[in-house]
Amino acid sequence: MGIVRKRRKNAWLSEINDIIRGACGGFLFGIPLLYTMEVWWIGSRAKPPMMMVAIALTFTIVFLLNRTEGFRKRKRNSQPFQAVIDTIEAMAIGLACCAFLLLLLRELTPETPRQEILGKIIFESVPFSLGVALANQFLGDTRNANSEGRISDEKKQKESDELHATFSDIGATLIGATVIAFNIAPTDEIPMLAAAVSQPWLLGIIATSLLITYCIVFEAGFSDQQKRKQQKGIFQRPASETIMCYLVSLLAAAFMLCFFQKLTFDDPWTMWLHHSLLLALPASIGGAAGRLAV
Repeated sequence: MGIVRKRRKNAWLSEINDIIRGACGGFLFGIPLLYTMEVWWIGSRAKPPMMMVAIALTFTIVFLLNRTEGFRKRKRNSQPFQAVIDTIEAMAIGLACCAFLLLLLRELTPETPRQEILGKIIFESVPFSLGVALANQFLGDTRNANSEGRISDEKKQKESDELHATFSDIGATLIGATVIAFNIAPTDEIPMLAAAVSQPWLLGIIATSLLITYCIVFEAGFSDQQKRKQQKGIFQRPASETIMCYLVSLLAAAFMLCFFQKLTFDDPWTMWLHHSLLLALPASIGGAAGRLAV
């Protein structure tokens, strides 16, 4: 009985880990399109036949991706049925992640018509679902890398001091944040979202940003999590590193908005805070992706 329970527990833990990994892949791939008002409009005007076409195309692409890699930590097999199950789950994860962020950003409210809700979620969820299916292929786990590589990594880690490791993380965070958020900063989406989001929702955005970035770096199984946790540095604990890198992403977001003159020094501090927090969500996710390479 004990062995059976242990196997069941391991199966559940593996399933939860797969879902977390898939969701993080979805956030990484889907967040830029989420800040695109044209897609909101397309979704809000979409008729049921177009929604069905979008679902069918997404299903086909995700199915093909799952046949080659997918988001689960297991060997790929040639059985189409398993790929269909994985595809349905990947699309469900993508739809759920997308719907959650649209609610958080107040693009969906209880007053939004049902057809508009469906359209926005379906069209915005396409890159999320693709990100779930591509989670392993582009952000795979390297924990099973050969021992030679590990010894080399450990040697390098011992040679680098805390200050160097900290600056390395900050630099990687800034690069990743800029890559993801630089194209969003000059657009009108941030002011539009800021007009709709109230203070309690901003707290939710902060919490979501911290949770997603923590999961990407330390829980999703991307890169080598044990290496990340053992890396030396001034803030080199999972919680403190996540908070520090979020603050770096927040400052980077404020700078980008100022660079594109979306914020000026004549604007009230509340406007700076609201706009920066909204851009910090994609910026922090990009920063987390940047830290995976360190």
